[in-house]
Amino acid sequence: MQLIKRDNCVFSDKQDLEHLYTFRDFPVFMGCVDHAADRDLKVDMSWWISRSTGSIQLNPLVPLDVLYGSGHGSGSVGKLWRRHHSAFAEFMGQYGPKKVLEIGGGHGILAANYLQLRPDANWTIIEPNPTVPSDARIHIVRGFFGPKFVSEEEIDSVVHSHVLEHIYEPMDFMASISRLLGDGQRHLFSVPNQQIMLKRKYTNCINFEHTVFLTEPFIDYILRRNNFRIEGKQYFLEDHSIFYSAIREEQSLCPACPDEYEKNRGIYEDYICYHKELIRELNARMKNHQGEIYLFGAHIFAQYLLNFGLDESRIRYLLDNDSAKQNRRLAGSQLWVKSPGILREAKSPAVILRAGAFQSEIKNDILDNINPGVVFWE
Repeated sequence: MQLIKRDNCVFSDKQDLEHLYTFRDFPVFMGCVDHAADRDLKVDMSWWISRSTGSIQLNPLVPLDVLYGSGHGSGSVGKLWRRHHSAFAEFMGQYGPKKVLEIGGGHGILAANYLQLRPDANWTIIEPNPTVPSDARIHIVRGFFGPKFVSEEEIDSVVHSHVLEHIYEPMDFMASISRLLGDGQRHLFSVPNQQIMLKRKYTNCINFEHTVFLTEPFIDYILRRNNFRIEGKQYFLEDHSIFYSAIREEQSLCPACPDEYEKNRGIYEDYICYHKELIRELNARMKNHQGEIYLFGAHIFAQYLLNFGLDESRIRYLLDNDSAKQNRRLAGSQLWVKSPGILREAKSPAVILRAGAFQSEIKNDILDNINPGVVFWE
């Protein structure tokens, strides 16, 4: 596999990257697999920061066909994600798009929510791994969106949800959307609130798929640089997502690139120091605990903790609510995944739970519906 070098800042294009931290032999796939552990693909995950802008970014990159060879179900399971898709559809409804192109709408949940609000709308999805239910109003294009994409359907808006943070070249991506739309047409999207996520030490913020620390100053900058004026912005919870509506119009503005170096370097260094200390504490607790120990989240949440040094040998099972992950192995580990329902019969169970914005939802579900005696290590 040939990794992709990204030696220049994705925003200023300057070759001024400073090394921050490298995670050795990190699993590329953030999901569950059926093959033997010796077939897991692992690559060093190295993070850098631009001196000119403070953009934190991954270098080198994994080729897209390797990284997205199969889906891992992110964004399709759980009450919080359902609330997100519903809220974003309602946000879109304020602007009333009728002929929508959605980039990366793999599971079709956003389309279903919006079409329930606006049954007369038409929806096209471009996605490499679609799992969309049959609906005559939804047209599927299998593939990746890029500068050469031409829509066969008439569109009046481009939509994407939790896609921008996956894009290797966000400036080029935004330019491609701008070229596709005419003046007065809209660009509506949802992105994770990465600033607050990294500040709160969430392990699903940046990884092999989220390769740029894409905070609001940088999003605002690339929109303005590509002839978009922000007409609406809404926060979904304080630590989950930001919804944008931007209208395409020719502008003569030449915005200055953000300078977030000191702030972002400090946030990232705090993030690393925090997790090293957390792992020391968790390993000490596990050594002294007499009952069964579980780790929640068969996803990037667990992979980060394990790579930081969490003692895998003391963990009985991984837990996850996604039935497609259960009775499979998390890539990069020896851990098998079970339903949280097994906690009903567990002896003095302790659950390590570091699930970011989903923390309360997961914890309350286990305590209210499975076993009120579970002890959580958070």
